[in-house]
Amino acid sequence: MLFLVAYISSVVLINYAFSTAPHLDIIWSAWGGLVFVLRDMVQARFGHGALVAMLAALVLSYITSDPSIALASATAFAISECIDWLVFSITRRPLHDRLWISSALSIPLDTFIFFGMIGVLTPGVILTALGSKFAGVTAVWLIMAWRLRKQAVVS
Repeated sequence: MLFLVAYISSVVLINYAFSTAPHLDIIWSAWGGLVFVLRDMVQARFGHGALVAMLAALVLSYITSDPSIALASATAFAISECIDWLVFSITRRPLHDRLWISSALSIPLDTFIFFGMIGVLTPGVILTALGSKFAGVTAVWLIMAWRLRKQAVVS
């Protein structure tokens, strides 16, 4: 439940931040890395229910943020969420691998769509967004892989 609340809150707060202080786009793009990790954890826990969480976050974003930011967020999330759904639905790999595979496919698309739609697709923003998102998902992948190895040794 904590991941669900953190995911929805983060989406709303990031969209609000982009709406109220767009000049801090590099900071907000770094924070975006957390959203991908949270979304994957929600997907792992609630399965297709992650779509409902995404819709709730986007409705709240539309109410609290600039509508163009909410639309860009909705478009980028819809595409990246479809990729995640496909990876989680058809891949039989361990969870930590599915998280990384889905992120490797969806992160670049999400980044270019969102920042392109809001007009801040600059090299600094791209590098910050991609770097933070891949760093976050790689950290989660390493932690989960370590836990699996630790469990295998104990067994």
